[in-house]
Amino acid sequence: MRLQCEVEVLSRLLPTCGLRGRGRAARALVSLGRPPGAAGAGIYLMVCTARDRGGARYKVQQNVERLFTRFVEEGKATVRLREPAVDLCLSKANVINLKTFLSAVRLAHQGNDTGVLPLSPLVPAKNSDVEKPKTKMIITSRRDYPLTKSFPFSLEHLQTSYCKLARIDSRVLCLRKLRKLDLSHNHIKQLPATLGDLVCLQELDLHDNHLEAFSGALCSSSLQKSLQFLDLSQNQIQALPIEFCQLRGLVQLRLDDNALLRLPCRIGQLSRLRFLSAARNKLPFLPSDFRKLSLENLDLFGNPFEQPNPLVPNIQLKIPSTLLECAARATVNHRIPYGCHLLPSHLCKDLEVAKTCRCGSACLSSFIQITVTMNLHHVSHTVVLVDNMGGTEAPVLCYFCSLGCYSQFLDRHLQSSG
Repeated sequence: MRLQCEVEVLSRLLPTCGLRGRGRAARALVSLGRPPGAAGAGIYLMVCTARDRGGARYKVQQNVERLFTRFVEEGKATVRLREPAVDLCLSKANVINLKTFLSAVRLAHQGNDTGVLPLSPLVPAKNSDVEKPKTKMIITSRRDYPLTKSFPFSLEHLQTSYCKLARIDSRVLCLRKLRKLDLSHNHIKQLPATLGDLVCLQELDLHDNHLEAFSGALCSSSLQKSLQFLDLSQNQIQALPIEFCQLRGLVQLRLDDNALLRLPCRIGQLSRLRFLSAARNKLPFLPSDFRKLSLENLDLFGNPFEQPNPLVPNIQLKIPSTLLECAARATVNHRIPYGCHLLPSHLCKDLEVAKTCRCGSACLSSFIQITVTMNLHHVSHTVVLVDNMGGTEAPVLCYFCSLGCYSQFLDRHLQSSG
């Protein structure tokens, strides 16, 4: 039997202080078998690396002192031998293959059922057997998609496009080294929360699928720090969750050809965002926080933007203000700490999306709302034309906490337009 993994051989005859941190494990092919042409010879473990393809042999029968399998679910295990006194530290192995391999080693040590063990001929390894770990795999048809073989644990870039996948393969979610994952042109309808366990993931392409939502749980996962590129174009998404703006590492975001009715209200928190594309959606206006963006390229072509009219306000003022409104405004204005350990979760969410008046004060559910015109060049160096008329302006929401603030704005607006 053969196992592809990384192996570090540690001698227990040497001082153990700091021993495990002295070197790096090497990519190796570990074989369990008998030397060829040696009838009746014992069973050996042979470790072949790129530097030593001839391999180092270790007797197994009645020679295994202990198997350490605490981290076998992470592809790690250690085989402790009596003679020589070494530990064979295995890592980055396929979990299923590792479990099978360790079971075979245990049986070989006991000398039981050796006739049925999946033994391999102990011959020098080929270059391809101990070559560097595979870091990139591109699959562009369903017939090439692996159904029985596992994905290499070492993958950093995986593309599985045009494979008619209805969901993300659980084997993919175990590839903890992935930096780029391309699942475009499939039939995926839902994203599992465990996608957020890919702690190194920087680029995620979900272009041309059947997604109707992007999970808030993913926005609260490790993707907050790692994810830089996200392509959700050509799906069926109508809205993004409140938590979406926690993905503060985003540099490029593509949302084209969905059914978006609005952008996240706190989109200005995406301070690293430089490329934003949300063409051909159903956006009637942009959130007020949109003004805080600092982009290099912006594309909002093909949205049914409404004609701004500051003289027709949406008045939601409650006079006198409720106790809840007063408390909420004070909490935000004075930056009073809060959290789910102090307040009900629904109140925390309301505070997180509190609106900001032109005067800088907060308002929760008592406000005046209007739309005003904003030239998109104020937030982006390059702007794709908003319409066929050559325009680069779009309506953006604007809020006022009182009649006084709205009146001051209206006076200035009338003076400038008069």
